[in-house]
Amino acid sequence: MKEVTKVHYHSVSKVLDVYFDDESSACFSAEFLRVHSPSAEVQGHGNEPMKLVLNKHQVSISKIEPVGHYALRLVFSDNHNSGLYSWHYLADLQANKDSLWQQYQTRVHEHEANKDSVPIKFVP
Repeated sequence: MKEVTKVHYHSVSKVLDVYFDDESSACFSAEFLRVHSPSAEVQGHGNEPMKLVLNKHQVSISKIEPVGHYALRLVFSDNHNSGLYSWHYLADLQANKDSLWQQYQTRVHEHEANKDSVPIKFVP
């Protein structure tokens, strides 16, 4: 299992660099990490589907707290702070970043399209 050895947050670009013990690294935008939070609020409770988190373009990370030797707690500028980003979860995000982002963008696009197509009722 990969472990995180170092993280560095760029407050201007709002990007978190994550370095792993296998010499690999990943760059995650704060928006990506926020909309893919491991919290039950985002992931859903039990068998619920993953929630679609919208309008997080401007979100930033205001605090990074280590949790033992296995995870990080990220505190976002919108005050979201639940969910632990374990080393395993961060490695999974690294491995699937592009597909996860594409799936998220597709869901946002579908949401926007459905929002614009409200059926009109004609009342005689």
